[in-house]
Amino acid sequence: MAATMVSSAGALLAMLNESHPQLKQHALYNLNKFVDQFWPEISTSVPLIESLYEDEEFDRHQRQLAALVVSKVFCYLGDLNDSLSYALGAGSLFDVSEDSDYVHSLLAKAIDEYASLKAKATESNAEAANVDPRLEAIVERMLDKCIMDGKHQQAMGIAIECRRLDKLEEAITRSDNVHGTLSYCINVSHAFVSRREYRCEVLHLLVNVYQKLPYPDYLSICQCLMFLDEPEGVASILEKLLRSENKDDVLLAFQIAFDLVENEHQAFLLNVRDRLSVPKSQSSEMVQPKSSDPDPAQNNSSTASEDVQMTEGTSASIAIVQETDPNDAIYAERLTKIKGILSGETSIQLTLQFLYSHNKSDLLILKTIKQSVEMRNSVCHSATIYANAIMHAGTTVDTFLRDNLDWLSRATNWAKFSATAGLGVIHRGHLQQGRSLMRPYLPQGGSGGGGSPYSEGGALYALGLIHANHGKGIKQFLRDSLRSTNVEVIQHGACLGLGLAALGTADEDIYDDIKSALYTDSAVAGEAAGISMGLLMVGSASEKASEMLTYAHETQHEKIIRGLALGIALTVYGREEEADTLIEQMTRDQDPILRYGGMYALALAYRGTANNKAIRQLLHFAVSDVSDDVRRTAVLALGFVLYSEPEQTPRIVSLLSESYNPHVRYGAALAVGISCAGTGLSEAISLLEPLTSDVVDFVRQGALIAMAMVMVQMNEAGDSRVGTFRRQLEKIILDKHEDTMSKMGAILASGILDAGGRNVTIRLLSKTKHDKVTAVVGLAVFSQFWYWYPLIYFISLSFSPTAFIGLNYDLKVPKFEFLSNAKPSLFEYPKPTTVPTTTSAVKLPTAVLSTSAKAKARAKKEAEQKANAEKAAGAESSSAATNTGKEKSSSEKDADSVQVDSQPEKKAGPEPSFEILTNPARVVPAQEKFIKFMEDSRYAPVKFVPSGFVLLRDLQPTEPEVLSLTDAPSSTVSPAGGSATGQQGSASAMAVDEEPQPPQPFEYTS
Repeated sequence: MAATMVSSAGALLAMLNESHPQLKQHALYNLNKFVDQFWPEISTSVPLIESLYEDEEFDRHQRQLAALVVSKVFCYLGDLNDSLSYALGAGSLFDVSEDSDYVHSLLAKAIDEYASLKAKATESNAEAANVDPRLEAIVERMLDKCIMDGKHQQAMGIAIECRRLDKLEEAITRSDNVHGTLSYCINVSHAFVSRREYRCEVLHLLVNVYQKLPYPDYLSICQCLMFLDEPEGVASILEKLLRSENKDDVLLAFQIAFDLVENEHQAFLLNVRDRLSVPKSQSSEMVQPKSSDPDPAQNNSSTASEDVQMTEGTSASIAIVQETDPNDAIYAERLTKIKGILSGETSIQLTLQFLYSHNKSDLLILKTIKQSVEMRNSVCHSATIYANAIMHAGTTVDTFLRDNLDWLSRATNWAKFSATAGLGVIHRGHLQQGRSLMRPYLPQGGSGGGGSPYSEGGALYALGLIHANHGKGIKQFLRDSLRSTNVEVIQHGACLGLGLAALGTADEDIYDDIKSALYTDSAVAGEAAGISMGLLMVGSASEKASEMLTYAHETQHEKIIRGLALGIALTVYGREEEADTLIEQMTRDQDPILRYGGMYALALAYRGTANNKAIRQLLHFAVSDVSDDVRRTAVLALGFVLYSEPEQTPRIVSLLSESYNPHVRYGAALAVGISCAGTGLSEAISLLEPLTSDVVDFVRQGALIAMAMVMVQMNEAGDSRVGTFRRQLEKIILDKHEDTMSKMGAILASGILDAGGRNVTIRLLSKTKHDKVTAVVGLAVFSQFWYWYPLIYFISLSFSPTAFIGLNYDLKVPKFEFLSNAKPSLFEYPKPTTVPTTTSAVKLPTAVLSTSAKAKARAKKEAEQKANAEKAAGAESSSAATNTGKEKSSSEKDADSVQVDSQPEKKAGPEPSFEILTNPARVVPAQEKFIKFMEDSRYAPVKFVPSGFVLLRDLQPTEPEVLSLTDAPSSTVSPAGGSATGQQGSASAMAVDEEPQPPQPFEYTS
């Protein structure tokens, strides 16, 4: 009652001057209670209360109470530093569980303070002796409270930020759902831990926690070990699973291998493969006479000790070893399979078959482009060839090239180089036949061949594109080709090819070969050699970078400096703060080309980290550098730093996209294109729309290409702006007065929109949120096409097939159905173009065909209805329907396309809300959340992933299996063993530019 009567703190403050300790105690106790109301009044007496806190003779509890009152007053006054230092003095009276603004503010301040002190201590490698133990006590109390209250995610966040790995482990192990908590923690450490070294410590801890669980999540452990670059750990887990008697464990091992392959770390995967131990029978074959001797020293195989265990365990004679242990034979067979997966060959083979059988590229679009391009305009001629290669990337369908050999032959010099190299993109992954496919164009050995050096160089580059990241079989041939020529064009192609084939392997011998090409100081060969060195040394952060930098300072050729600048940037890929010294050196260089390389170094070292320091640096250069090239690249580089958080990019570059400087606007467009590629993000499209009609031609070019990258694999049902954009592209291509630059952008954009037969998207992150090295490197080199058009083909490295491919134990593709819980129209292929625009001469007949067919049918129907009014209208309508069907069987999805079945009724009804897909099927990224397995399905996934390679458990192993993909389905009669959308007339989509087939024979009955 008395409490409600208090209207001023004056009386309590007066008591503080009394000599009796109990009066002071009473005053402090009440002041603490009323400080929220009377802090302005109390603030005038702060020195008096402070003196009580400092009075040694005063009781300890009372001194702490005085400190708490002062702390609260300072907090209300906004001075959090002083408030915190007095809160520390309040000891246990500062109650972390109190739910008040004061406690919340101070806890946040305490955690920030503690985290920054710990971070400084770690960076300077000093002991954390300078951390106040009272501050540490507050943070620990807070962590304990979170763990006690079951707020484990909160506790983990604080523990990670405060570098308290002991508390992090406690929070994880004491949570109810340890597996869920661990995967949350992995995401947090990738997204929020900015220092690479500390992130590795966190992941090490998580791996240890995982391994202590009764049922470890091997998929997550192997992903962590890959990030930590520990192939031994991955190899031992895979081997343990492969040797298991449970078939599900073997399927899990295969699934882990496919998931690792998706991250594209070639060198790491080869390391894992080489560490898998050889079956005992194979190692004992080498030492057959001595097998009875159980001495491990006799056995020179890496599995010597295992051999010993076997001989002792079986206690049988050598005859058993020679007959081969049945378990051993099974392990050998599984080992062969997993080595095929880890080398990438299995996934490449399956992807090739999928892209081949599901190819839906629209040749009519290419035909339109070809017709509208003036022959004199070599830029657009080349752009059409690039667009065709991108459109058919990985499908092995080169119909357009074969049908237009005469038109192609007009390409000269570098255009010929590009045309030949395009075959590499179309046949990408055709590892077995790659060399024989390119044989007609390759250099013919010692005689000098007599072919054009341009097509020979292009063919070597094409071989690199075919074998990108999987160059085991082709590296030696490319090295020999490079050594045996001094023609700079052929050297150029051989260098690019070698860099691609040996991507990231850091092979010293290949490096020396490329270096000798660089030291010829030929501008053309040197540019490719610089880029190639970077590709070879991706992410190695080796001393080679300084060697390259020295040569860049010595040479006079701009081309060579530019190639080396990009090459140096590639060497620091993913090294984050380790690369800071080199970045500093490059960004302060006098030469703008090296500063330009510094922007790429920043982009690639901090790729996908959304690191604030890197973003600040890039923004600084984007607005302050004197060179337009550097400014453009600084903005573009933001796309690489931010691709893990695509929704941030449009916001960050929105002001730059309105810059007065066209180079900055171009950079902003491509930054959005790179980081939002394949997302269809609405904000990205809104930002790019005004730029597609910019006043400067090259800005329009960049915006069109970026828009295509964002919209790849979207259709009009998903976003109506896709249709508008496709029409805009056609208008630009057909416009005789359009600038060459923006026309080139529109042609390339048409290719990117329909990339890989409309079955690929651009992905820089794998499903496990790791960066896909090849994809990021591919886009980085692609963005260099500003200076050198043949580098456009590097975009094909970032293509990722949008396929769901279910595999059984034998790594074959069984036929089974699953569900997409969304309207089919949302994710179907874009409709084939059938109604052409009148400007294009070649497409005129088609235009007349389809429109006049409708008009004739309608007119005939009306005339017959008038003449035969008294007759029943049934027969007439059916004859009109068949008439229409005759003219239009090529347009599969037309509402009134009629066969003898009941399709009209189906169209008339509402669209179904789901779709049945058949393995393997096209599943676009936006569709993944709708994918479900049917309850009565014969197959169940080992780990549910909505796309990519999914290992399936067979729930009816005794039944015979039906397989889906055969080795090489014929491209003209594609069975498209895939999605329901895929089956709607794939044969006619394959050969869109041929005459429609006549309808099936039928009998007419009235």
